[in-house]
Amino acid sequence: MKTLSVVIATFNEEKNIGRCLDSVNGLSDEIIIVDGSSKDKTVEIARRYNAKIKITTNKPNFHINKQMAIDMASCDWILQLDADELVSPELKEEIKTTVLSQKSEVRSPASEDAEGYWMSRKNWFLGRFLLKGGQYPDYTLRLYKKGKGGLPQKDVHEQTVVEGKIGYLKNPLLHYPYRDFKDYIRKWNNYNKFFAGQIKEKEKEQFFLLKIGDFFGYLIFRPIWWFLLTFFRHKGIVDSWQGFVFSLFSALRFPVSYIKSLGLKS
Repeated sequence: MKTLSVVIATFNEEKNIGRCLDSVNGLSDEIIIVDGSSKDKTVEIARRYNAKIKITTNKPNFHINKQMAIDMASCDWILQLDADELVSPELKEEIKTTVLSQKSEVRSPASEDAEGYWMSRKNWFLGRFLLKGGQYPDYTLRLYKKGKGGLPQKDVHEQTVVEGKIGYLKNPLLHYPYRDFKDYIRKWNNYNKFFAGQIKEKEKEQFFLLKIGDFFGYLIFRPIWWFLLTFFRHKGIVDSWQGFVFSLFSALRFPVSYIKSLGLKS
């Protein structure tokens, strides 16, 4: 079997990290965690799993810490996870047979020269997995050969960049990002603060007419367009009231972030 490093960036994840690391038991050969100076028991719990841990600052763009973890990995393959994600038994077995096995009879021909793999992700939201509204299959590029993948570290929603051929795995990651609605709003606000900073930076180099366009775009047109796109075009309505709430607040991030950007200093 080829070897696998699981890499994670954490900050105050004591309620998630144990479950995440349990899910890769029997799959990972090493666990790398870069922690942003957590105030809870995240690091203490991670040490129980013999993880290699680096303590640093908690940066607004946590992909910087993720890249630190990637750089620390020493195995043949890297599986990049968030602390609130689980590798299902089905996905674990697929990674073992499709990616890590050296036996040709258990690997598909398509996997022979792949440098990385897309995997779908199921997102849990207020009591159910969202299966529409653009939230599934939610492909994410998390598994790749060491030295072949990395993060641009420019945006919190960016994907890993992998050099070479990329394949697809069939079984999904399971994502549990919010404990409750209060937790969702807290994280939603944090994303909006980061988005507001991006808006402010972009507008520094814009002409007056483009700024006027952004005013109407972020406050009116973008939120309406996004809600109609996710709730109706991408059938978020199928996900019941959870689908409505998710589409609504996804749309509201545009005006909220724009208003926050107005209060930032140039």
